Amino acid sequence: MRRVGIIVVAGGAALTAVGLAAGRVGERAGALSDWQALALGVVQGFTELLPISSSGHLILVPWLANWRYLEIHESFNKTFDVALHVGTLVAVVVYFWADVVRLVSAWFRSVRRRAITTSDERLSWYVFFATIPAAIAGAVGESFIEKRLGDPWQIAILLATFGIVLFIADRTPESRRMQDLTYGRAVAVGVAQCIALIPGVSRSGISISAGRFLGLDRDSAARFSFLLLIPVVFGAAVFKGLKDVAFGTLPPGSGGPFVVGMLAAAVTGLVAIWALLGYLRRNDYTIFVVYRLAAALAILIIIASGIRARTF
Repeated sequence: MRRVGIIVVAGGAALTAVGLAAGRVGERAGALSDWQALALGVVQGFTELLPISSSGHLILVPWLANWRYLEIHESFNKTFDVALHVGTLVAVVVYFWADVVRLVSAWFRSVRRRAITTSDERLSWYVFFATIPAAIAGAVGESFIEKRLGDPWQIAILLATFGIVLFIADRTPESRRMQDLTYGRAVAVGVAQCIALIPGVSRSGISISAGRFLGLDRDSAARFSFLLLIPVVFGAAVFKGLKDVAFGTLPPGSGGPFVVGMLAAAVTGLVAIWALLGYLRRNDYTIFVVYRLAAALAILIIIASGIRARTF
């Protein structure tokens, strides 16, 4: 019954996003259009939760389509990126709602009792400690990464490199489930997640790779990766929302693209989670490795042919 309700709400959200884009609601001439926001929301929803790099694709799509608005308006770009991530955050929370409630409740019980006694309490602390490295890395390294990394040629190399890493990791025998994690292994996944700040690496891809290297089965590696997304994106959304929205200024015409992009990211994010977890019950990660290598090759060909510049 719950699944039917989610499908109905997701369908309504998808129709709303398309309707807002068709009506050009809240957009402004010369700014990012609602249709462009819809396209980027769909890209975010799929690529954030599949191990193929959302940050890389959110650069590559405007680069290929020659959409220059996000490049020129840096403050809008950063906030719009957070808005899209909030959409995927909603998708993860909705899909894992029962797990989220159970783990948050377990964490507070553990804090209140000053003891860790159940598997849920241990898992909640695993997520807590695994989040800390990414939070520190984001605060310290975000500015450097934005200025030095993220050109299409770099993204191509990283797509290929970490695609190969995923392929090698996925050959590791499945010997553990998520409940078999230890604090050291959880933090190791969290440290690996720090690398995903670089466009082209993939947050889900590198955390899944780390989990597979540690012997987690494919389903557990994906689920733990999804759970780690929640505190990381929530923290970034609160911080940047306060800094850039509540106490900052955004250009006119931001409202429509923000809403359309978030709705599209949320709906496609739900589809991506269902598709990935269903796919992994019968298959490995090879299809995503092939996609990453093919995308990297295509990008390099486009650059070499002069169709698009190597930077953006």
